[in-house]
Amino acid sequence: MTTEKSKSLPLESPDPPEDPPRPDAELVLPAHVAGSGGLDRLVDTARDYARQSASENTLKAYAADWTHFGRWCRMRGADPLPPSPEMIGLYLADLASGQGRTVGLSVSSIERRLSGLAWGYAQRGARMDRKDRHIASVLAGIRRRHARPPVQKEAVLAEDIRAMLATLPHDLRGLRDRAMLLVGFAGGLRRSEIVSLDVHKDDTPDSGGWVDLLEEGVLITLRGKTGWREVEIARGSAPMTCPVHALSQWLHFAKIDFGPVFVSVSRNGLKATPKRLSDKHVARLVKQTVRDAGLRPELPEKERLALFSGHSLRAGLASSAEVDERYVQKQLGHSSAEMTRRYQRRRDRFRVNLTKASGL
Repeated sequence: MTTEKSKSLPLESPDPPEDPPRPDAELVLPAHVAGSGGLDRLVDTARDYARQSASENTLKAYAADWTHFGRWCRMRGADPLPPSPEMIGLYLADLASGQGRTVGLSVSSIERRLSGLAWGYAQRGARMDRKDRHIASVLAGIRRRHARPPVQKEAVLAEDIRAMLATLPHDLRGLRDRAMLLVGFAGGLRRSEIVSLDVHKDDTPDSGGWVDLLEEGVLITLRGKTGWREVEIARGSAPMTCPVHALSQWLHFAKIDFGPVFVSVSRNGLKATPKRLSDKHVARLVKQTVRDAGLRPELPEKERLALFSGHSLRAGLASSAEVDERYVQKQLGHSSAEMTRRYQRRRDRFRVNLTKASGL
């Protein structure tokens, strides 16, 4: 989800947020169908599937988008229902332009807001037509005027990872953070995927996958957008940089044999708690170890820390691994080779000199 630098509209005396309709709210038997034990159980089953149609974070974001739009309408004497393409177009223009010191939202943030509105209307039995000229033309103009090249986070390479690991203490917290960095890098994992892992399948309801420690390495099974996928992480060449060894050490000394793999550590640093870490911990960990390792020393600290995030681990594997592109694509779970090539930044830059090849 895109982080917004600032809200488009300073709101005074905000209304209390309404409870967002759940995706299963309308799943009931038709009025002309008589209920029965079997049908009622199927309704409950269908509701349970509907709750899984989107992640909890996505639903929260969409609910916040709808609440913001509702406040914006009411402050202008309008009502968000029924859908008005004209008002939605004005809302998008306001988000993009900003007011006074308020910076307009990025194009990606505006598109996310629009998706939130479509979701909000759908939950209320209405339909928003994104192709209506009042919406589509305004959005096209916003893209044309305000679209910027995507900002890619700096990839951390193998030598960077070694320097970052050297900054970690040799206590329980250090064991955990070392395992997170190495597993995230070697697996090409997103920060949300790292912290969503459980020890076994179905250990917790909010699990995003599980790990199997094998002789050759660790096999990670992840829940993706289109289904489950497997990520193989083989053993490294040295124990200090081996992700499988680091994960085994953490699980052993933290005495974790059930539930989340990566959890918080007690204040005194002596025992692991049952609480799963947030994905924000991964981003903070990367930035902290980048700073402590002194990476990119030619830049001011604020600038160099802004270059790195949890995604730097994922980009680092693609940029470091000197293997056939298809293996990197499989590891990252990309549906297209083109997406993988975007990640292989420094690895392939100027590798082929078309200038000389053309005879110049």
